[in-house]
Amino acid sequence: MSSGNRTLSRRRFLRTSAAIAAGSGLPAWFVEVSRGYAATTKPASPNDKPSIALIGCGGQGRYDATLAAKFANIVAVCDVDAKRAEAASKQFNGAKVYNDFRKLLERADLHAVINGTPDHWHTFINIAAMKAGKDVYSEKPLTLTIDEGKRLIAVMRETKRVLQTGSQQRSDARFRLACELVRNHRMGKLKHVTTLLPAGPRKGPFNPAPVPPELDWDFWQGQTPFVPYVRERCHGSFRYWWEYSGGTMTDWGAHHNDIALWGLGLERSGPVTIEGKPLVEMIPGGFTASAEYRVEYTYANGVTHTCRSTTADNPGGGAIGQGEHHGVKFEGIDGWIFVTRGKIETSNPELLTEPLSAGAIRFYVSDDHMGNFFDCIRSRKQPVCDVEIGHRSVSVCHLGVISIRIGRKLHWDPDGEQFVGDAEANKWLARPQRKPWTYDLA
Repeated sequence: MSSGNRTLSRRRFLRTSAAIAAGSGLPAWFVEVSRGYAATTKPASPNDKPSIALIGCGGQGRYDATLAAKFANIVAVCDVDAKRAEAASKQFNGAKVYNDFRKLLERADLHAVINGTPDHWHTFINIAAMKAGKDVYSEKPLTLTIDEGKRLIAVMRETKRVLQTGSQQRSDARFRLACELVRNHRMGKLKHVTTLLPAGPRKGPFNPAPVPPELDWDFWQGQTPFVPYVRERCHGSFRYWWEYSGGTMTDWGAHHNDIALWGLGLERSGPVTIEGKPLVEMIPGGFTASAEYRVEYTYANGVTHTCRSTTADNPGGGAIGQGEHHGVKFEGIDGWIFVTRGKIETSNPELLTEPLSAGAIRFYVSDDHMGNFFDCIRSRKQPVCDVEIGHRSVSVCHLGVISIRIGRKLHWDPDGEQFVGDAEANKWLARPQRKPWTYDLA
């Protein structure tokens, strides 16, 4: 290329960066640098699409599969609810229907699976899929317990499979920019992080009902204690029961606490103390996961971290402290940065507009979370939110849930992943499993 063409190409690059910056609210310098680092994710040609399956055909699973369909052929779907499985099959061009994920994983032609099941099924299916030689895109939160995460990491290392955790904020430029600024001390020394999460529902009591004929209720419950069917336990509201999830603490917390750890530089570690408490009493016979709560964490580097819910009657509008909206706020000695989906705000505009130095810390660049997964299937590199990151992010949430439920301050060893001198708390790292839905299943 001649020097004149290089100049024109550079000008075109800068004009494009400026246009993207203007449309996104991101600083032009950041867009330019990011485009220089980013890998290009392109939809695969028809002859280059791997064959994949969807396990868990609810709304989130089908949304994930829709994104995956740009890069892969969806040849099978699986759900213990026959109506959901049939609807997914129709959506994805007659994909073969299964009601047992183990039968689906026997297919030799499958390269990967999308796991969109409820939280209490994530680990079992992810382990079984990796052992069957499949790569996995798993919805968050990655696990139901901290013990499950440790087991999942061991299987990933043994099988060498790719696992992308569906914490898509890792592939959002605003969150990456906020964390890069924090890690490069743009606000001076970091003092405090706040993650503000939506409040959960406080409803009930609920009454048992006949099991819908299309649903295998025993299979749906899996490892959890068997209870009579209650409509509000299943499908979209499962996450508001401790048995199956951790409420909004593990739902939205798996997103925003992931960003907190990223900014802290502790995405493969965790806090050293945790003190949580519920802010409301739940209704007997209704949802059990705490609807409103506050958890205080401290880290070995001295940074403190508050994770709390919005109040049910004030779900929000702006940055934390300005009409509470869920998101992440980093506070340093020289200012603050608040980031949420679609917005990044600072105490001083120059915190954003001043470029970082050439030698600044830069993060893994992904602008398409599902595309990054398929890039890694081909390259065999680790994705932007690998299994260990996904495990540590939800571990922060699990630790908060445990402290809320126990009702006292806890001390944590992030290297050994054990509570310090606390046999009672350590019992909460795993849960009893109802036979036959034990680890032998995977």
